[in-house]
Amino acid sequence: MESPTLSAGRRALLVVAVVTATTAVPLSAGPASAAPAADRQQQYAAASTEYGVPAAVLLGVSYLESRWDSNAGTPSTSGGYGPMHLTDARHVAALPARGHHDAGTEDPRGDDSRAVRAPAPATDPAPPSAALQTVDVAAALTGAAPEALRTDATTNIRGGAALLAAYQREVGAPVGAGTDPATWYGAVARYAGADSADAAAAFADEVFTTIGAGETRVTDDGQRVTLPARAVRPERSWLDRLGLRRLARPDGLECPRTVSCEWIPAPYEAFGDGDYGNHDLSDRPARQKIEYIVIHDTEASWATTLQLVQDPTYVSWHYSLRSVDGHIAQHVKTKDVAWHAGNWYVNAKSIGLEHEGFAAQGTWYTEAMYRTSSKLVRHLALRYGIPLDRQHIIGHDNVPGTIASTVRGMHWDPGPYWDWTHYFDLLHAPRLDTGTPATGLVRIDPDYATNQPAFTGCVTPGTPCAPRGSSSVVLHTAPSEDAPLVNDIALRPDGTPNTMDVSDHGARASAGQTYALAGRQGDWTAIWYLGQRAWFHNPASAPTATWTVGVVATPKAGRATIPVYGRAYPEQAAYPAGVPYQAISPLQYTLAAGQRYAVGAVLGGEYYRASTFDGSSPGDWTVIRGKNRYAQIQFGHRIMYVDLADVQLLPSPVGAPR
Repeated sequence: MESPTLSAGRRALLVVAVVTATTAVPLSAGPASAAPAADRQQQYAAASTEYGVPAAVLLGVSYLESRWDSNAGTPSTSGGYGPMHLTDARHVAALPARGHHDAGTEDPRGDDSRAVRAPAPATDPAPPSAALQTVDVAAALTGAAPEALRTDATTNIRGGAALLAAYQREVGAPVGAGTDPATWYGAVARYAGADSADAAAAFADEVFTTIGAGETRVTDDGQRVTLPARAVRPERSWLDRLGLRRLARPDGLECPRTVSCEWIPAPYEAFGDGDYGNHDLSDRPARQKIEYIVIHDTEASWATTLQLVQDPTYVSWHYSLRSVDGHIAQHVKTKDVAWHAGNWYVNAKSIGLEHEGFAAQGTWYTEAMYRTSSKLVRHLALRYGIPLDRQHIIGHDNVPGTIASTVRGMHWDPGPYWDWTHYFDLLHAPRLDTGTPATGLVRIDPDYATNQPAFTGCVTPGTPCAPRGSSSVVLHTAPSEDAPLVNDIALRPDGTPNTMDVSDHGARASAGQTYALAGRQGDWTAIWYLGQRAWFHNPASAPTATWTVGVVATPKAGRATIPVYGRAYPEQAAYPAGVPYQAISPLQYTLAAGQRYAVGAVLGGEYYRASTFDGSSPGDWTVIRGKNRYAQIQFGHRIMYVDLADVQLLPSPVGAPR
């Protein structure tokens, strides 16, 4: 997403969701303190007994909020803390913040045949609602200090249990650790903090689905927690006691029925001097195949996000997802082209999803949002025949610059703290892990919780970020932690190493991305990356990658180097009269003989011409196709393209280094 002003982005953290401003009913508090339990499982059991909440309900709610993680005491993207996601929007608003787009200058439309679309100024968001201050209610109910509720897991779990018991009493339902979990549907729905019955019910349904399936995992601080599977048929009539509004679900809304979704349209309006906004009309997939789904984060609150997407002078994306409960708003029909990815070729062939969040702060994304996002993506991928892999389900940080001058300004959300491995597990994406080192392809696959690169600059440039799990592995010039990081010549033209700044993705590979093997030495593995060997730590005792098979691209015999492109456009002869030719302009990088890069797709050269509000310009609302064909390759952190005439496509085992 294109950022508003940085100061507005900082202020925007104050409001992190639009929810119903309800005032908690004073209730009798539980004991002011309780002896800490020995481990996380016992902490849940103790809180269940103390506040009379069935353990299955307490564990199920906590899992859908945080997957039982403590996240090192840092807030979520909706201002929630700890395993129970107790929200403290006022505290978060007072923290220093660094916007992830502060170094990005991309034009989200990404079409250099049109004037740059500058961001519109953002107005101040509304003050936070009471539903985003659950830490205050938990403090009143438990007698614990807000600081302890934010940072101490035992206290946080007690606070969450106290809230659930309070919500259960509010709807007039029975309280007690031995009560039937089915009667807790209303309290669980209220815990979501949602502003509609649809969103609250979707959250509660997911909690009870989790209870029915059961879960077990080791948390980010090393605690094994288990929720035994238990068949429960929730009593959904308790939802009516909450008095929440019901959303209209118009015909044509492109969301699965199992998620909460509403239509908040982005405007298609002309506003003088031939300018218009904030997207382009099309007829996909009849007119042009949709190849990609692009994952973004908003760098703004839910309120600000909705404000911006409804501004015709701003830019657009197809869907927004709310952090606190996973609620979805659709803004642009998938048949139309939104302006979101900074690359017109990708925009014309993609669907854009904005997730409420902040990449630079290292804040974490709620399980509720991961789950609804994965349901939406799977629904769209099946509908449009989009493969569920990291060559087609990509981050904004994987989208290439269009031409050499735009590479440096490209945005880098959702950042290194988006859990790609977990996300693809939720997508039920197929995995092909039948390879060996001899097959020559490496899929990046670190353990998210224990993989904690020493990034800097999450709050202030140069200062260490809080240690936390990441999807990214760091790439060195030699097989040693002391070796410099590799150089991305487009980001650092002087050839100096890239850095560990959280925004500096030039020496970084991410979970699910596939690269061609370039060498192995001890516990280190090398991949071909931006025209060079790049090494990452990959010990057999704790591997950060898996082996796979596929197709690689390498220069044709006799070619010392070949160019690399940021868009797959047709040749000049394909353009009809009156339509300006879009130059096939190489990026700063070259692919040298002997190097190999994993191929994600073979694509025909295409350019969707859209330059006027009413389609009156010559060639408008048509896809120009030529004879050029391209291979999409994983060239660096971002995907890129090579002319198929310049390369050989080979099965990955051929000549793979050992």
